[in-house]
Amino acid sequence: MKQRHIEHSDNWATPKSLYDELDAEFNFDFDPCPLNEGEITPDKDGLLIDWGKRNFVNPPYSRKLKPLFVKKAIKEAEKGNSSVFLIPVSTSTKLFHEQILPNAKDIRFLKGRVKFAGTNTKGEFVDSKAGMHDSMVVVFEGKTQDS
Repeated sequence: MKQRHIEHSDNWATPKSLYDELDAEFNFDFDPCPLNEGEITPDKDGLLIDWGKRNFVNPPYSRKLKPLFVKKAIKEAEKGNSSVFLIPVSTSTKLFHEQILPNAKDIRFLKGRVKFAGTNTKGEFVDSKAGMHDSMVVVFEGKTQDS
């Protein structure tokens, strides 16, 4: 059984090859969740600041923060801004059925597990081991005045 009492980090980097592939398609101009090496200040908090027109979002995967970023992306889409999320597959959740499914333009399930880079629970930097979850790419398209 997974040790749920272990403190897991939300600070994991997207593999460059996966980011580059998505960026080539979507031409990102903003990342509201950049890899954070220090304290998140209000002027850098992706939940508080305005996003760009075409956003790449690999949000914190914690139960508290992931839904907040999805809801923020939906609000950003209403302002005309698009967002491409890299998140764990969890199709049985309320978040998926009530927020993601009715608002996403596209959902893509990735083959294999993504190898994120970051510090594991033992304090070691790792970049070659697959994550605990399957991943999906979710596209929230900015709505225009005509939509």
